[in-house]
Amino acid sequence: MRAVQIQEFGGPEVLQVVDLPKPEPGDGQVLIEVSRAGMNFADTHQRENSYLARYETPLVLGGEVAGRTEDGRRVVAMVPSGGYAEYAAAPEASVFPIPDGVDDGAALALLIQGLTAWHLYRTSAKLAEGESVVVISGAGGVGSLAVQLAKPFGAGRVIATASTQEKRDLAVSLGADVAVDPAVDDLKGALIEANEGKQVDVVLEMSGGRVFAESADALAPFGRIVTYGIASREQNTVETGRLMRKSRAVVGFWLMHCLGRREMIEQPLADLFDRTARGALKPQVGETYALSDVRRAHEDLQGRRTSGKLLLDPSR
Repeated sequence: MRAVQIQEFGGPEVLQVVDLPKPEPGDGQVLIEVSRAGMNFADTHQRENSYLARYETPLVLGGEVAGRTEDGRRVVAMVPSGGYAEYAAAPEASVFPIPDGVDDGAALALLIQGLTAWHLYRTSAKLAEGESVVVISGAGGVGSLAVQLAKPFGAGRVIATASTQEKRDLAVSLGADVAVDPAVDDLKGALIEANEGKQVDVVLEMSGGRVFAESADALAPFGRIVTYGIASREQNTVETGRLMRKSRAVVGFWLMHCLGRREMIEQPLADLFDRTARGALKPQVGETYALSDVRRAHEDLQGRRTSGKLLLDPSR
């Protein structure tokens, strides 16, 4: 089978399309013929070995696939690695049926990014009715879903950030009340102004660095900033005294801690699938890249030139 493998960690240039043996599923595993592999920003960290989990080479990248099992079921699945390939072996516990009315691209958008958005509100931020929400990168994979879920989950005013006017327009079309350029000199002030002069209640943040710091400073008393990524590669430190003085909270979230707790995956995913099948939620599926074009895909992803869910087609 064709697969994307790396022999060493590094930039997009280390990604190689190679021929490998089809995986042999072990006990408790399911073999999936992959129709589409999903790409996430975390894959760029996996390629560099700079993420929360550590890997060894040689390594086939990719953490999520959609396709068919050997008995013909349409499924979506999380895999520890090995998703960028024509076949993948997935743990049975992380394989979920795709319902009618949801295509493979939408299912992949909902599996990791949709579940992340769902848990950011329900599990981490514990959003209360009427609270204001800031979604950093509101046109991205997680962000575009978080913007759409905000008001159905009870949010009041919804503010998105996005780096271009086109992306800001998209965020507004998906349900944000206003969208802000995160590159403005005074992001804290821009967020408060966008919230009609009031400090904000909840920030969903995946950039790190200056964006994290200024977003956290925009929080109202009892406000929460939930961090679920470090796209800038700039980590932040938090001073306990500053949290206490404003009664603010910083919460971290990583979807991998939901694995092994099927109730934290199965029920939220069913909710997301149902909203999508009814047309109440519209996953933003971006470009589908050929497997042979994986280097450009990673360059576009890391260069912030994409929006929505990015897919790989293993047949090309």
